Amino acid sequence: MVTNIKNRYDHASKMLQKKRERLISGFLNRKDPFFLEHNARILDDYFRESFERSEVGPMMGINKNPYAIFATGGYGREEQCIHSDVDLLFLFEKNVPDKTEDLIQEVIYPLWDIGLDVGHATRSIKECVSLSGKDLEVLTSVLDARFICGVSLLYSELMEQILKKVIIKRSDKIINRLIETNFQRHDHFGDSAYLLEPNIKEGQGGLRDYHTMLWIARIKYNIKQPRDLEYSGLLSYSEFRILKEALSFIWNVRNRLHYIAGRRCDQLYFEYQTELANALNLRKQNGLQPVERFLAKLHSRMEVVKQQYLMFIGEQAYTEKSKLSKKLNTQTQINGLAQINNIEVKRGMLNFVSSEAILDSPDLLIKVFEESARLQVPLSSEAKRQLKEFIYLIDDDFRNSSFALKSFERILFAPPTTIDVLNDMLSTGFLVRFILEFKNIVNRIQYDEYHIYPVARHSLLTVKTIKKFGTSEDKTEDQLYGNLYKELSNKRLLLWAALFHDIGKGYPGAGHSQRGAKIVNDILKKRGFKKSDIETITFLINEHLLLIKTASRRDLNDEGTAITCAGKIKDIERLIMLYLLTVSDSISTGPKAWNKWTAALLRDLFLTVLNILKKGELATGEVVETVNKKKEEVLLSASSLQARQELELLFKVMSPRYLLYASTYDILEHIELYKSLGNADFVWKVTRSSDSNTRAVTICAKDRPGLFSKIAGVFTLNSIDILDTQAYTWRNNIALDIFEVKPPLDQIFETERWDKAEANLKSALAGGLNLTEALKEKMSSYRTFRPRTSQRPNRIVVDNESSIFFTIIEVFTYDFPGLLFSITDALFRCGLDVWVSKISTKVDQVVDVFYVRDFDGQKVDSPDQVAAIKDAIAEVLSGRD
Repeated sequence: MVTNIKNRYDHASKMLQKKRERLISGFLNRKDPFFLEHNARILDDYFRESFERSEVGPMMGINKNPYAIFATGGYGREEQCIHSDVDLLFLFEKNVPDKTEDLIQEVIYPLWDIGLDVGHATRSIKECVSLSGKDLEVLTSVLDARFICGVSLLYSELMEQILKKVIIKRSDKIINRLIETNFQRHDHFGDSAYLLEPNIKEGQGGLRDYHTMLWIARIKYNIKQPRDLEYSGLLSYSEFRILKEALSFIWNVRNRLHYIAGRRCDQLYFEYQTELANALNLRKQNGLQPVERFLAKLHSRMEVVKQQYLMFIGEQAYTEKSKLSKKLNTQTQINGLAQINNIEVKRGMLNFVSSEAILDSPDLLIKVFEESARLQVPLSSEAKRQLKEFIYLIDDDFRNSSFALKSFERILFAPPTTIDVLNDMLSTGFLVRFILEFKNIVNRIQYDEYHIYPVARHSLLTVKTIKKFGTSEDKTEDQLYGNLYKELSNKRLLLWAALFHDIGKGYPGAGHSQRGAKIVNDILKKRGFKKSDIETITFLINEHLLLIKTASRRDLNDEGTAITCAGKIKDIERLIMLYLLTVSDSISTGPKAWNKWTAALLRDLFLTVLNILKKGELATGEVVETVNKKKEEVLLSASSLQARQELELLFKVMSPRYLLYASTYDILEHIELYKSLGNADFVWKVTRSSDSNTRAVTICAKDRPGLFSKIAGVFTLNSIDILDTQAYTWRNNIALDIFEVKPPLDQIFETERWDKAEANLKSALAGGLNLTEALKEKMSSYRTFRPRTSQRPNRIVVDNESSIFFTIIEVFTYDFPGLLFSITDALFRCGLDVWVSKISTKVDQVVDVFYVRDFDGQKVDSPDQVAAIKDAIAEVLSGRD
């Protein structure tokens, strides 16, 4: 008997599996636009058939203790995605009988066998009502509940009691809890309408925002179906249509994400994005890769959900008890909003008095934003609707009017607060209509692992970051930025440059800074800006990458580096603006583009250039004076005449560059290290930085060709990341290499790791350790994972113009363990010594920069040599070596 029952249910589950496979195949081939509903309904059919054929059900006394099976969660809403959980509620009128477990085993176990994730709850009506009053998750699952089979009257009885005993008594509290829970979810998962790896369910702009709207509407208006949002007047016809289209796209993405991942997955990881773009048949267009077009589409749809949710809760979740409401209404009277005419504050939000007023005075379209910034009062949902409806009134006369320009500048200059007016201008479409060139960067994705936000959002965030400098909202922990910002005589020029600094990215091709400067030149001319202001703003846009590129890719100990920057910038005020723009741009790009190391490099460069602009270039006499002063300070450490004579002999073998740029303290440390070298191949000293985030490894060694690459290889072998290097060679054939590195990951065993690395280097220099072979496995295992983002090609630049004494080699590529070793080993085989290296990032690619000379101490400038260097590096990057 038991075997027959099992066979019967196995057959039913296998039939369900076949139906699902056909359904999924149809969906993937774009033949089923109603996949979610159909996927839910074939599950309904299975449960109804199971109920009808149940052997356990009749033994449970359904007449005496009626029961029913309900779909809950996404299954209840008929949003059943490919790998979504199947959530069920077994509901009993009275108590839950002992036989219930047998019923569950009979119905659910076969589904587990075919790989479905089935969750279930068994409750009496009384228990369900009681739990709904205590647990928000239980309540929302009941609000989504849909009757499948059993005694249907239990559904109406449950809903009646939930309404009477839970919702009517506590509706405001429940709604406030729903909204608060959603805010907490947003804080945890982030704003999915902007993130490059968004959570399409839980993040802001995700499906959970839509579900919260449904739950609030069911609690407050007792709606039954999503369409009732429109029929009940909660959304307009066009709002519901746009929301439905956005949700359809997001669900399509979610289903395909489930399919590609082979499991329930709502985080859109990089590794799935390219395949998803291909599955959606997207092609390269207007300079955008298919994956960038996909993310742009997804972000725009999630922005729809986000904005609709914010408008909805602004209207429906307002509580009359709000103290802020009274305060704002009082503030409005005090500030005399009546003088502006036709804008008023109601229930703590800004409104237009009427639509007719907008038609009579289109200036209200920007004035309402200015008042929002001035009063710190958000726009009401109705005001946002009216903005969208009358956006067509913004024409060329409006854009180029002095009134609109002054109003916009007051908004641009307004202090940073919780009311993000510029973002509201973007989301309502006003900003794009007011500055037409902004359209091309809205939802424009920079597909790499460094830019968190689309270009337009990044630009607004850059403005906001600048305005936070020196305020309580400043999170940089560096007072320099705030002090510099306060000193600026014309902050508006910096803020305009920040707003426009990436506008050139809206057009295909390289050189977005130069292109952007030309675009902005035309924008500002039309709006009547002074010529000198235009020159400053366009200069900042054109050169907004100058400082970060120089700091991360050039030797800051080379005086020529700072002199070149000073020659381009020329003016101290411009330098300060360019520095603040660079810092805010990097911070707003994301944590991978901004860290303490980057901040320190930028600060050093800025202060050096500032000193040059204030005092002029460092004269030869000053150089001699600086070196002589250091020598005297070092000689003071001598304990005897003999020790002094030994130091004077050492000065003769130290290079002028070393004596100029090494500090007195470092020189003394290096001398002690040199004295301890003896007959060893090398000695080293590992020093912690003050914040313990980095280590300085100073290596004193007998110089030999390939020394640098061997050190780099040993560090790679021991998973120690190199940040920066300096190499000095004394005339007595002593090499002094200083590596700035990240500490080992497991700092508890850091000493053991350094001991191992030291032993590895000894072996490598003695010829016992073949680093190429030792690193091969580590490098090959990593290279099986190709870059998760852009597919930009490797690039090698050989520069013989920027430095008087060195050839500079820039390598743009993708990171992998052993990269630095591979490149420096190739340089060694080309007969080159590395004197300085800079390890940097160009958002999506690693940029390794090397200052080199040949073994005779000369620059490498013949075309044949340059070609050979490029070929050698290209070969190791392609993995053919």
